[in-house]
Amino acid sequence: DKATGMGVRNGTDKDAEALFKCFRSLGFDVMVYNDCSCARMQDLLKRASEEDHTNSACFACILLSHGEENLIYGKDGVIPIKDLTAHFRGDRCKTLLEKPKLFFIQACRGTELDDGIQADSGPINDTDANPRHKIPVEADFLFAYSTVPGYYSWRNPGRGSWFVQALCSILDEHGKELEVMQILTRVNDRVARHFESQSDDPRFNEKKQIP
Repeated sequence: DKATGMGVRNGTDKDAEALFKCFRSLGFDVMVYNDCSCARMQDLLKRASEEDHTNSACFACILLSHGEENLIYGKDGVIPIKDLTAHFRGDRCKTLLEKPKLFFIQACRGTELDDGIQADSGPINDTDANPRHKIPVEADFLFAYSTVPGYYSWRNPGRGSWFVQALCSILDEHGKELEVMQILTRVNDRVARHFESQSDDPRFNEKKQIP
């Protein structure tokens, strides 16, 4: 793309198709927008935040694009992810107050590559907090990134991105029986264990990824 200097995201159509089917099957009203400018993304999410969500159980937004740490690309440049999600803060989007606001972000967060290592999974620690009458304006947000800060996010041109493939697969299998953190734990495990890059260029061969 001349405006951003970024390449075509081959395989992202597979992601969009899989996500549409998956979230429709879970009862979501799904809207799809392609090749948006930064201003268009801002406008769409601002409009979504201003809708009446009184009868909705939650809100989900999925961004498929190029990215850098804390930034997402539109077709004409980059925009901070926080600028997009801020519309849904509790003081701005009252009808989603105390309801889950889920943001799934399939994009690179840097250029580092993960070589992987032979090891068993470690324990997962949970942190609980007592409920309070007064809650932070950014409560009830969940951000699920396709990769950790600083790292490249892999995508197969024929099948789609590793993260979205795993997310849709786990949601199809367990989306109506497990809560979201259990879903994401399984997604992380599947991406970490079942995916590895294959390339004729040794710099990009046998690389791993963890959401």
